[in-house]
Amino acid sequence: MANVPAELKYAKSHEWVQVSGDLAIVGITDHAQHELTDIVFVELPAVGRTLAAGEACAVVESVKTASDIYAPVSGEVVEVNSALGDDPGLVNREPFGAGWFFKIKPTQPAEMDALLTAAQYAAQIGGA
Repeated sequence: MANVPAELKYAKSHEWVQVSGDLAIVGITDHAQHELTDIVFVELPAVGRTLAAGEACAVVESVKTASDIYAPVSGEVVEVNSALGDDPGLVNREPFGAGWFFKIKPTQPAEMDALLTAAQYAAQIGGA
């Protein structure tokens, strides 16, 4: 069964969001990394890029497939996890820790309310 930390919010497209002050840290869920299998490359959005909620903004490539990563909320990318360039496997090993993708400064904070709770996400992936 996938790990679904209760303190995070989730997008239906399998991204997680952790609010930290006025920033939102974004990564992909344990379920998503497990489905992708061994991640071999991560393409991250450029710092300074403005994203709309639901916009494809990053790409994850695994030995099995390539998959788009979507912005869970609108805002400006303020930091990316450069460690993923050297070690994309961090996403597999620590999807909720060192394997985060980017930090965004939300411009529409109310969009957070549309994200799923841990219980709702667990139900979506059949883990409830």
